[in-house]
Amino acid sequence: MKSYLAAAIQMTSVPDLKKNLAQAEELIDLAVRRGAELIGLPENFSFLGDEAAKIDQAEAIATESEKFLKIMAQRYQVTILGGGYPVSAGDGKVYNTALLVDIDGQEAARYEKAHLFDVNVPDGNTYLESATVVPGTKLPAIYPSKDFGNLGLSICYDVRFPELFRHLSQKGADVIFVPAAFTAYTGKDHWQVLLQARAIENTCYIIAPAQTGWHNSIRQSHGHALIIDPWGTVLSDAGTEPGFAIAEINPTRIQQVRRQMPSLQHRVFV
Repeated sequence: MKSYLAAAIQMTSVPDLKKNLAQAEELIDLAVRRGAELIGLPENFSFLGDEAAKIDQAEAIATESEKFLKIMAQRYQVTILGGGYPVSAGDGKVYNTALLVDIDGQEAARYEKAHLFDVNVPDGNTYLESATVVPGTKLPAIYPSKDFGNLGLSICYDVRFPELFRHLSQKGADVIFVPAAFTAYTGKDHWQVLLQARAIENTCYIIAPAQTGWHNSIRQSHGHALIIDPWGTVLSDAGTEPGFAIAEINPTRIQQVRRQMPSLQHRVFV
């Protein structure tokens, strides 16, 4: 593992596949120009809108999303995460799928979101992800990258379930992606503190791409794509406009924090 720059992209995705991919490509290009070698796109990067429309277009969204990720990885010679897009599960439902693609355009890791967001948010909005999404049943695997360290995947609501992150740390995770479309209401209180907790308790970097702003008349995302170091320090915050957070991922910092706070060695209940 070497020291390198990583970018967590922040988007305002809409119910228009072509517009979203064009926005994503522009932000990837800007991040690469800043030196990013590892790039994460948020949950729902290629489509965010009406659930019925998502299901109707799921096959096209999946095909174009995967094609896009592979082209971007090869064109820019970066490793890139597509943080969540629908892949058909049959019977009119989909898996919320994250895909990591290496610089050769090859699939490096795939994860189907396990924890679905079925919540009555106090702002009056109700989210029922399980109405259209089938939960994944497999714990995410680690992708061991020679250059970027051991990379772990999660998606959005997973961040509230520390056992998934402890699984990844037990597998040796150095960096964990948390791509999200966190609601504005919950995000203001919980987004950063949850990400910092996952970084601190697992002494790893967190790269959290995010959705931001209004996607339609009722759905608003929190923004604040973040990169957090193993001590819990926020290294970069994208704010509330489309753009990206960018910061150095340094293996020496991981080693330093794990010496200073060797909590992973002190686990009693494994």
